[in-house]
Amino acid sequence: MPPVPTLDQDKNPRGIPKAPFIANVEEYIGGPDGDVEGPLKEFQDAIAKYRYMDGSLTQRRKGLEDKIPDIRKTLQMVEFLKQRRDGKQKAGDEEDDLDEDDENSEGTKKSLTTTFELNDTLFAEAQLDDTDTVYLWLGANVMLSYEIPEAIALLRSKLDAAETSLKTAIEDLEFTREQLTVMEVNTARMYNWDVKRRRERRSAEEVAKGAKDS
Repeated sequence: MPPVPTLDQDKNPRGIPKAPFIANVEEYIGGPDGDVEGPLKEFQDAIAKYRYMDGSLTQRRKGLEDKIPDIRKTLQMVEFLKQRRDGKQKAGDEEDDLDEDDENSEGTKKSLTTTFELNDTLFAEAQLDDTDTVYLWLGANVMLSYEIPEAIALLRSKLDAAETSLKTAIEDLEFTREQLTVMEVNTARMYNWDVKRRRERRSAEEVAKGAKDS
């Protein structure tokens, strides 16, 4: 019985198995008369698993690459609101100290005019007043309110986690594709070895038949 390649011996840090490289096909199948059908089926099963992992990791990578810019943009906006609020508070304290007129005081309370995205091609105008809270989508149609410092901390943690996940997804994708290539090479080497063996056997039978006839 040839040693069937197992995909659970050596693994990467996320548990993806490393594909064995078959350097000597004849030795692997147990000799010149060994069967190749069983090992070839195992190779095809392994290739199918790696292709499935490749598809899953590719989808995960794309999702993270779409998600990270949204998190970063949201974080920048919340940080901007915090800076604007802090700046107005500082300006208000200075006005109290300097006892400036009401007109300047009202100017510091002016709303911020901006646009926000409704969908990929549609934007609307909005007036933003100073606020201590923001509302964040958490997924699954869930929105919660947060104090601005809490929102910043949450968004930073989510951004760090997403960037780390993207890095590991890229590493796993590259590793999976390397293993897929190894298994495809194993399959080609074993198939070619079997073709060569059949050809040699056929030639030997023809030589033996010719010698017998003569």
